Amino acid sequence: MEEITVIVIDDHPLIRQGVIDSIWLEQDMRIVGEAASGEEGLKLVQQIKPKVAIIDINLPGLNGLQVTKQIISEKIPTRVLMITAYDDSEQRISALHAGATAYTTKDVAPEMLVQMIRAIASGQYLFNQQSEGDAEKDQKINIANRRKTLLSSDLTGSYQPLSRREMEVLTYVSQGLSNKEIGLALQISEQTVKNHITAIFNKLGVNDRTQATLYALQRGWVRLGK
Repeated sequence: MEEITVIVIDDHPLIRQGVIDSIWLEQDMRIVGEAASGEEGLKLVQQIKPKVAIIDINLPGLNGLQVTKQIISEKIPTRVLMITAYDDSEQRISALHAGATAYTTKDVAPEMLVQMIRAIASGQYLFNQQSEGDAEKDQKINIANRRKTLLSSDLTGSYQPLSRREMEVLTYVSQGLSNKEIGLALQISEQTVKNHITAIFNKLGVNDRTQATLYALQRGWVRLGK
């Protein structure tokens, strides 16, 4: 049985440890590295070239999409399983287009995560835990290309997922809180809130709070009244 070497890249220590714990006792798998940032994770992949890299889409510095794109551009044989806290179709297509071979949310069951690792190590493509053949993958890449005009910019280069703090700010924005109220809730300055909101607008390609709220509602990121 061929050993599956794995690197875990996630800036949240509890999530990273949870993934490692899910894999640790599997006889055919071995954790060979972990990292808390995109830059650190990319260096590990370049040095170790593991069979599988589990990468958070929202990373400080280089995000998961950018790390994945770099792995592909350098022709490193590592296969990428991308994980996210906030699932939506655009992130899924962006992960596929960047070169990931699998995509799932962070609430995936440990046994399912292990199955996904084995599957992609054997050459399969998995999105939402469903296997896809090369023909289906090619079809989805074509769909992603056609959808570029619907997004603010090219998916593989400048598409930027929201950070954890930006998602928190967006949730409060959707609830109608003012910048001052958001600052008090998150214990940050009002100027910092403004900076986050500007970054959110830029990343989502919207012009105001209403558009940002509608964007988040349509993708199920927030719910009114919550």
